[in-house]
Amino acid sequence: MKKNMGNIDRIFRIILAIAFSVVYFTKTVEGTLGFVLLGLGAIFILTSIVSFCPLYTLFGLNTCKK
Repeated sequence: MKKNMGNIDRIFRIILAIAFSVVYFTKTVEGTLGFVLLGLGAIFILTSIVSFCPLYTLFGLNTCKK
């Protein structure tokens, strides 16, 4: 896996993941939408840690500076 995510993209995803978690755990959003947001947050954290997004590969995107 080649890195294809830059630092700004990684920080943005981490902030979104934290926001999704806060919204879920404060019970602002519940039910199916809450689980979807929590799942997206987990995916965002995972992709930020490894600096690789599979969807970027499909669309030919790369935000990582070379």
